[in-house]
Amino acid sequence: MNALELSRREFLKGCAASAAIGAVGPALLFSNPAHAAANTHDTIVHLFLRGGIDGLNLVVPTSGVDRGHYEQARPDLMIAASGTYGALPLTLGGGSGTGFGLHPSATGLRDLWDAGHLAIVHACGLASSVTRSHFDAQLSIDLGTPGQQGIGSGWITRAWNTHPGALGSELLPALGVSANQPAGLLGSTQALCMSSPADFALNAGPWAWQKTRTDSPAGLRGVNETLASLWGGSTGLEFAGARADRSLRMIAQQPYAALPAAWPTGTFAQQLWTVAQSIRFNLGLHYATLDLGGWDTHDGQGTAGAGWNYYQNKIAELSSALYAFFNELAASGHMDRVTVVVQSEFGRRVRQNANGGTDHGYGNPMLVLGGPVNGRQFYGSWPGLDPEILSPYFGDLPVTTDHRRVLSELLIRRMGNPNLSAVFPGYSGYTPLGIMQGTDTTPQVASLVATPLTTTTTKAKRRTKVRVQRYAFDPWGWLRRLIRDFERMF
Repeated sequence: MNALELSRREFLKGCAASAAIGAVGPALLFSNPAHAAANTHDTIVHLFLRGGIDGLNLVVPTSGVDRGHYEQARPDLMIAASGTYGALPLTLGGGSGTGFGLHPSATGLRDLWDAGHLAIVHACGLASSVTRSHFDAQLSIDLGTPGQQGIGSGWITRAWNTHPGALGSELLPALGVSANQPAGLLGSTQALCMSSPADFALNAGPWAWQKTRTDSPAGLRGVNETLASLWGGSTGLEFAGARADRSLRMIAQQPYAALPAAWPTGTFAQQLWTVAQSIRFNLGLHYATLDLGGWDTHDGQGTAGAGWNYYQNKIAELSSALYAFFNELAASGHMDRVTVVVQSEFGRRVRQNANGGTDHGYGNPMLVLGGPVNGRQFYGSWPGLDPEILSPYFGDLPVTTDHRRVLSELLIRRMGNPNLSAVFPGYSGYTPLGIMQGTDTTPQVASLVATPLTTTTTKAKRRTKVRVQRYAFDPWGWLRRLIRDFERMF
């Protein structure tokens, strides 16, 4: 048996690695080094509205029998069909009405619709599993495997890993604008996650010691330079340290700027600005993901009108930032290759609750906007708001379009990736809705591969085996179940 020997140099490397990761935090993932790529490829931006947005007050029925059902179910929350604070009409290209409108605060989204750059998919969501748990629904969407949470990788990770023509040396193929690793990027070794470029740096400790600057004393070697010199070996620690250092340097070398004056203010706008700049810098960005939370409006949701109103302010924040993002990239000639997908884990109940809000529901609109979008159209099937239709779904709007169908069309028509069985295991029956411009290829689909249990396994052994497999991949399952059970109480 060999004795464990640790040299002083190796000990210092370990301490340096711990300090580096601690200084940046859990958001530090490692992108590979490469030359700046020409931005001739497409980019998908996945925006997750955490908390379950009330889609019926974003995309509002404005006429017909459904308007009557809507008003009856929401006497205090309904958006007016017309007037100063009425829904913004959504018309087709020829000017004919659709029977729907947008929340009056969504003027930016309305303008994108009128320009033909926004499409809306009716009643979209988790078609193969029904849950009112935020945790379960969000994880199912992020992983791309509804009902299975132990797969170990996110759908964006698998999409990039199966991307045709990927070299594996792209500079920034995937970006998570977050302080923590998004579940959609789980398992990725090439994604980079950061809350903002300014924070993505080793800047702990005294300012004068962080790095060598023009006004530094002669001969000073800062922490950043010292760490960079330690990663010359071939051990796992040295390899990971070198990749982390290159990621830090790559971001530091880009001319990230402050939020433009023409943009709305706030954290969400700043995050979209980071994505826009990362696309413009030609870093080879194929996938970006970010969140906008705060949509769990059980009470005090508000409607539309004068004065402060929570829901209308959230809609304004969403709409104005997306409008600025689109115009920024359109002006620089990049938007023709960029598509933004906006979705939430589920919708809200059709009927308002007693607290001036809405509870967890099911079906919800999905927004798809960008240059390659066949916009100013609705897609999917609208089931209507007749109580007899909603009754089998406990008063919820049902899901008529699997959200994976929309994402699959993006993968095939825009990313040239037909490997649907790898990206969305267990999903089959894909046909395009026609949302995206592009070329169709035969999708690669197959059933979800699972290890079969022998016929002699008893019921008790089968339960034990499934439980062991679950904890092998999901050590925090107990906490998830606790949160899920708590959510179900409400």
